[in-house]
Amino acid sequence: MHGPRQRDEIDKLYKTQRWKKLRPVIKARDFGLCQECKRRKVITKGNIVHHKVEARDDLSLFWDKDNLELVCSTCHNKDHPERSGGKKKAKPKTAVVKFYANNER
Repeated sequence: MHGPRQRDEIDKLYKTQRWKKLRPVIKARDFGLCQECKRRKVITKGNIVHHKVEARDDLSLFWDKDNLELVCSTCHNKDHPERSGGKKKAKPKTAVVKFYANNER
């Protein structure tokens, strides 16, 4: 089992005034409700502002309100099982279809 992950520059963004001001904006926009639960027709109070596309995958989306949503701890832990000692969730693989030209006319 691995220890806690190393803290880095991205972690520092969560301590900035800009982030502290953005969090309540997202909470209000999402009416204090977990958006993941809401998609399943369940009403649950949200408490974590979550990046849909992880900051480590695309830092340019860190401040993008469209990339943020409020979720409950349970849903956030499902998205990030590595934070509670589990294995990191596998990224879905995108199917690539290749087309090749032929000499038919």
